[in-house]
Amino acid sequence: MIVDLPDTTVSTIAKKLVSVREEGGAVALGRVLTLVIVSTGGLDEEAIDAANAASREHPMRVIVLVVEPDAPTGLDAQIRVGGDAGASEVVVLRARGAAAGNQESLINGLLLPDAPVVAWWPDDPPTDTAHSPIGRIAKRRITDASTEPFSPDRLEQLGSGYEPGDTDLAWTRLTHWREQLAAVLDQPPFEPVTAVRVVGAGSSPSTGLLAAWLRLKLDVAVEWHYTDAEEWAHGIRSVTLSRSSGDIVLERTNATDATLTQPGQPTHDIVLPRRSLRECLAEELRRLDPDLLYGRVITEGWELLDPPTR
Repeated sequence: MIVDLPDTTVSTIAKKLVSVREEGGAVALGRVLTLVIVSTGGLDEEAIDAANAASREHPMRVIVLVVEPDAPTGLDAQIRVGGDAGASEVVVLRARGAAAGNQESLINGLLLPDAPVVAWWPDDPPTDTAHSPIGRIAKRRITDASTEPFSPDRLEQLGSGYEPGDTDLAWTRLTHWREQLAAVLDQPPFEPVTAVRVVGAGSSPSTGLLAAWLRLKLDVAVEWHYTDAEEWAHGIRSVTLSRSSGDIVLERTNATDATLTQPGQPTHDIVLPRRSLRECLAEELRRLDPDLLYGRVITEGWELLDPPTR
């Protein structure tokens, strides 16, 4: 069920949300959190689809705030429940002009009582998310450094403005890579790693985060660089771990597969799928406590890391 409320107010939206739930037989019981999505437009529907999919694992209320500060002043809303909202209930707010100036007051009356708030900026986050109007009321704050246009400075900004509770989906996309590399190093021979090389696309902030994680965990110099789009267009391409017995190379061959080369062993083909937005969001919503490892990587690890080479 979809209900449109043009030129409305927050109190009207809250009342309508209650009546729509009653008419449709849906209840707010069992909602474990409120997810607030703040978008400047363009990625809001993609974000809603990802939230709807994640809601099957985490029933929640989703509030989407689309900010259009240069448009004529007004507030439009849309309420989605039932089959149009997965296992969640979705409220889309389009705040225009002066109405977009006080974001916190727009959503305060729509938050679930006594439920944690998670904020997500899928496209253009504020410079300091923790102290932004929405970030101040959120227990977790999710950004995505890979959104266009990507700038290598984004990672430095994430580190300089980090507060416990912050995380970025560029880090979440590394889960499979970190699992594979950790598994390899847990096998004999248990030799120290003497050098590391990470290669990835110029549009991939995950490349720098993986290099920072390896620098922090292995305490060795890490050489890393971005490739040209013609050579490798998306994501991490390869990781090389050097030990006295030879090099371990984990290299992606396509969007779902990779090869693992180790000294004295045949080359292994392994499944290493790129993670979808839905998978990354669902993983981040599984924990509401601060991701301490991410915090150390984006601050300590990034500070230890040398600049990328070309």
